[in-house]
Amino acid sequence: MEFKDYYKILGVEKGATEAELKKAYRKLAVKYHPDKNPGDKAAEEKFKEINEAYEVLGDPEKRKKYDRLGENWKNYEQHGGRAQDYDWGQWGSGGQTYSYQGNAEDMFGGEGGFSDFFEQLFGRSFGGGSKRQQRATRGQDIAANMEVSLEDAYAGGPKQVNVNGSRLNIKLKPGLYEGQVIRLKGKGVPGRNGAENGDLLITIHLAPHPQFELKGQDVYADVPVDLYTAVLGGKIAVQGLGGPLNMNIPAGTDSGRIFRLKGMGMPSFNNASQPGDLYLTAMIHIPQHLSEQEKELFTQLANLQKK
Repeated sequence: MEFKDYYKILGVEKGATEAELKKAYRKLAVKYHPDKNPGDKAAEEKFKEINEAYEVLGDPEKRKKYDRLGENWKNYEQHGGRAQDYDWGQWGSGGQTYSYQGNAEDMFGGEGGFSDFFEQLFGRSFGGGSKRQQRATRGQDIAANMEVSLEDAYAGGPKQVNVNGSRLNIKLKPGLYEGQVIRLKGKGVPGRNGAENGDLLITIHLAPHPQFELKGQDVYADVPVDLYTAVLGGKIAVQGLGGPLNMNIPAGTDSGRIFRLKGMGMPSFNNASQPGDLYLTAMIHIPQHLSEQEKELFTQLANLQKK
């Protein structure tokens, strides 16, 4: 019987940390996921092998027992690969007699679904010779991150998320916020023996914007106002997250004045009737490269102000 090197299956070193194991498992689980490889029996077997490896190495107690087994495997091979001929009493720690009267599935947490490697090695050599009915086990969840622009967070709509090289099409709801977790039910690791699949948990990160700043559901931005409109008043076109807007500028507007456009901020994810507001700070632009006639007119205005 061939020894299964679970570290090699996950592509990690024997001293890999829990975080390194989890990262390697998630990457491989997505790569060989049945949804991404429909009808591919080789990928399906690889996926099962990956899950079995992580089930053992991802649990500290199971990993410790597996590591002790690996150190003694050469002794097992010296007995011709027949587990029943090996002195398993010497397998316990400290050279003490170790006996187990049961099944490998009990020893490894009762999860079921092990390969013949474990079934033969632990089950038969420890007196649990026959295979029990495998239990249904829910698939594990998969975590992913997705960066979203403020425009997409505002409007929602179709979007692609990249999960360790696999692209999934999803539909976003308007009003996304930083750190929000979206759960896609059943898009995680498939369950075993008829159990439900795990979920895909996507954490939303809002990308920095060159123009807008988001504070809660309120949106802040600067808006340029030409000198003549600031002095005389009028309408200007401004850009909001949802598109262009018309805005009234009162006569005599100073630079730094803040205008509030009610309900033009970020929508509420949970309550569409309560959007935030859009706050625009007027930035007065002084005209450049004046003609001689314009300079003369400004001089006349300045003289009028002095009278």
